[in-house]
Amino acid sequence: MTDLQALHDSTHTMVMGVLNITEDSSSDGGLWLDPAKATQHGRDMMAAGADIIDIGAESTRPGAKRVAEADELARITGAVKTLIPAGAILSIDTTRASVAAAALSEGAQIINDVSGGTLDAELPHVVADHDCLYIVQHWRGWLAGSKGANPDQDTSVYEHGVLTDVHDELMRQVDGVLAAGVKPERIIIDPGLGFSKPGIEHNLPLLTGLETFRATGYPVLIGQSRKRFISAMLTGAGTAGADGPTMAQRDDVTAALSALSAEHGAWAVRVHDVAKSRAAVIAGNTWREYA
Repeated sequence: MTDLQALHDSTHTMVMGVLNITEDSSSDGGLWLDPAKATQHGRDMMAAGADIIDIGAESTRPGAKRVAEADELARITGAVKTLIPAGAILSIDTTRASVAAAALSEGAQIINDVSGGTLDAELPHVVADHDCLYIVQHWRGWLAGSKGANPDQDTSVYEHGVLTDVHDELMRQVDGVLAAGVKPERIIIDPGLGFSKPGIEHNLPLLTGLETFRATGYPVLIGQSRKRFISAMLTGAGTAGADGPTMAQRDDVTAALSALSAEHGAWAVRVHDVAKSRAAVIAGNTWREYA
């Protein structure tokens, strides 16, 4: 039985490994659609040092189309059923109440809602009815083109500055989740790097301002892995080739940001390359001990 309060209150930054059971995720879509491959990848990430496995079955990249509810449900529950017996702590990346309820009934311990309780009004109530952790992410709606052929309005304008607006909007989302009955000691917040935040200028202020989010009293998840702003940083530095930054380069920068996030007290970092960020997080955690 997982001690959820100890997990929530962890004083050392943890590593959350990404398991995308999707056709079109930006960096690894289609790799883990086969159930046996998905299970093995989850086990491999655990062996590489992942504290948590975050399972998602619907891409939220710009332009992605929604997955049928039945398909998402089958993919998620299939992976949960094979990884829970292996001793995994599982986070479920979903915005659907039905998927969350099914995964929790199979033993998942965390719901990671990128809509922060705003897309499916029933999801926070499902969380409130179960003893689990709930990750509330900053959300301004689907990214351009994600609901069909017509792009959505520009959601990347921050009138009072990205740090202030994201903090204030995220806290309003938390208020809504609390009103639905979720206990504050079960909430983790996520500033939502890359979501309505396409550029370096949208994302780095959130990382350098991590203490602003920590000051809320809620643990903070950082999901920087392989995001567009990392590619922009590498391209701007002149280190990318003609085809853009390699995956290895993106994972190197991801690991560097994992170390910095750990140094500044993030609850966890959500990453694709667990081994690189595991080593980086160890360095960041150790640095914090001596700071």
